[in-house]
Amino acid sequence: MKVLLAGGGTGGHVNPALAIAGIIKKYMPDTEFLFAGTPNHMEATLVPKAGYKLAQIRVEGFQRKLTFENIGRNVKAVHYLAHSGRRSKQIIREFEPDLAIGTGGYVAGPVIRMAAKLGIPTAIHEQNAFPGVTNKLLAKEVSHVMLTVEEALKYFPEGINYTVTGLPVRAELFNKTREQARAELGFDDAFTILSFGGSLGAGAINRTMAEVLRWHTSKGLPINHIHGYGGMGRDTFPKQMEEYGIPMRSERIRITEYINDMDTCMAAADLVVCRSGAGALAELEALGKPSILIPSPIVAGNHQYHNAMVLGRAGAAQVIEQKDVTNEDMIARIEELYEDRDRLQSMAQNAAALAVTDTDDRIWGVIESLITK
Repeated sequence: MKVLLAGGGTGGHVNPALAIAGIIKKYMPDTEFLFAGTPNHMEATLVPKAGYKLAQIRVEGFQRKLTFENIGRNVKAVHYLAHSGRRSKQIIREFEPDLAIGTGGYVAGPVIRMAAKLGIPTAIHEQNAFPGVTNKLLAKEVSHVMLTVEEALKYFPEGINYTVTGLPVRAELFNKTREQARAELGFDDAFTILSFGGSLGAGAINRTMAEVLRWHTSKGLPINHIHGYGGMGRDTFPKQMEEYGIPMRSERIRITEYINDMDTCMAAADLVVCRSGAGALAELEALGKPSILIPSPIVAGNHQYHNAMVLGRAGAAQVIEQKDVTNEDMIARIEELYEDRDRLQSMAQNAAALAVTDTDDRIWGVIESLITK
C-alpha cells in the first residue's frame, strides 16, 4: 500500500501525520509513505529526520492584517496558490497513492483536494476543538473526517462522515513511573510542578513562573519545580533567577531553556502549567495530569482556548486567559492545589477520564474502511 500524507507549518500538524504513519506501519509494515510539505517549515526537518521522503510544494497562508510587508506576503501566497494544484497533481501522479491523509496546515489543502478530485480515498485529522480553516474547507470533499474531540464537530458542515479518534501520543510517555522519573531527576517525593511554554517559550508563563519560584523557594516549601523558559526567555530568565538568588539547578529545581526529556518530566509532575496545544493536552489526558492552562491568544481561531475549555469544563484543568494572568492569582491557585491534594487527585481523575485509550485502533479502523472499499 502507498499512503500520501500532507500537513505542515507547525509541529501541531506534522507530528500527528508522523504518528499516523507509525500507526499504519504497525498494522501494515510494508506500506510505502510520501509526505507532501513546504520546504521552509517544520516538516522540512521533522519528516526526513523520521526517515520519510518529503515531496516539496510551496504554499503560504494569507495574512489578514494589512501591512506593507503582509501585502507582499499575500502576493507571494497568491502566486504559490496558482501553482499548487498543478504541483499537487504532479506529486500524486508520480507516487500513485492508494490513500491520502491530511493533518492540517495550508499545504494539506491543495494536496488532499486534488487527491479527492482524482478519486483517491481521502481522510483528514483535526487536532483541535476549534478546527483550522483548511480542514473545515476540506471536510465535505474527503471520504472521512477524524476528530480529536467531539466538540469540534459543531464547526464542520452537517452530514460529514466522521470518527472521534483522539490524538496519538508518544508511546515513550508511558515508560516511567512517577517514582522512577523523580529518581532520574534527582528529586524526592515532594509536590512537583512542571511548567513550560513550548520550544520558543511564552513570556506570560515565564513572568509568572519566576514569581512562583520566588514564592516557594523563599518560604522553603518542599516543592520540586521543573521549568522550561524557551528561546524567548534566553536573555531574561536566567538573569531574573540570578537576581532572585534562585539556582538554575538544585535538589529541588531544574530550570532549562529546552526540556529534552519531557517524558521523564511529565511522569514526575503533580501539576503542569503550560499552553494548550492539542498535543500537550492529549498527553495530559493520557497521563492523568492536573493542569493550569494559559492558552496562547495569538493562534488562528483562538483554538488553544477552545482546546483548554474541554479540560476546564470537565474539571481536569484550571483555564486562565493570558490577559487575566497575575502573579498573585497564579500563586494562590498553586498554593490551593498544593494544600488540597484531594482536589488535585480529582482533577487528575477527570483528565484521565477524557483520554481516548484506543486511538491507534480507531485511526486504523478508519484507514482500513477506506482501503477496503
